[in-house]
Amino acid sequence: MRLNRLWAVLWCAAAIWGGSYPAFAAGVRQGAAPEVQSPKIEAAPPAVQLGPGDTVAIKVFGQPDMDGTLYVADDGTIHLPLVGAVQVAGLSPDQVSRKVEKALRDGSFLVNPHVTLTLTQSVNQLVAVLGEVKAPGRYQVSANTSIFQLLAQAGGVTANSADVIYLIRSDADGKPMRTPINLKGYTDPTSQLPTQKFKGGDSVFVPHADQFYIYGEVTQPNEYRLEEGMSVVQAIARAGGLTPRGSDRRVDIKRKSANGSDMTFRAKQSDLVQANDVIHVKESIF
Repeated sequence: MRLNRLWAVLWCAAAIWGGSYPAFAAGVRQGAAPEVQSPKIEAAPPAVQLGPGDTVAIKVFGQPDMDGTLYVADDGTIHLPLVGAVQVAGLSPDQVSRKVEKALRDGSFLVNPHVTLTLTQSVNQLVAVLGEVKAPGRYQVSANTSIFQLLAQAGGVTANSADVIYLIRSDADGKPMRTPINLKGYTDPTSQLPTQKFKGGDSVFVPHADQFYIYGEVTQPNEYRLEEGMSVVQAIARAGGLTPRGSDRRVDIKRKSANGSDMTFRAKQSDLVQANDVIHVKESIF
């Protein structure tokens, strides 16, 4: 009797859903498991690698006699009590910790060792910052150091620095390779933020920005930094504007031609200024 009632309930449910019981059961199985998209996993930044001259602090849990400060030798090793020399060059602190734990287990010195190794001072992770910065020199970087943070360590860029700087790194054959980095990404929402990461031995060169010269009937004749897409009228504005006697219709530009010779031509306000242009704003004839 109970079985008959159960089949009746299932038959009614199938009828409600417009099909037989097998089709109804299959539909339940299909609808019971919604599609789940796998989360997007972003690649982790490269870890800091140890090298000769670095200083590390090691701590072995429950073994204070093994704690201390160690130096990475010229051959890329550190020397530990019981374990002896351990090759660490090119490894991250976490990888070295696991390597020391394994050595302690394999040597039957400790049953379940827990080792923590921390980089306290690095000469291997230094990047040279040169050119138009306030304090050129070599600065320490980590795996997450951005170009903005690196330049901040060097005191920031000067007023004459270019917007595009260069990361110089040797390839597998030892040949220096230059990678441009556009700093305008930090101030221009339409530009992409720089994402370059650094490693020991890199160099960053900040070149001098392109300049133009303007004289004649402007308020502040001088040499000025050339901005991208700057027009003649913008250059005049940068120099404080025209004097009461100046004319924006009588502007000459002296420029180097492709063959290196000088050429002079009458400029329009909408003309673009080029690097090393000499702009002469003349008097109005009226």
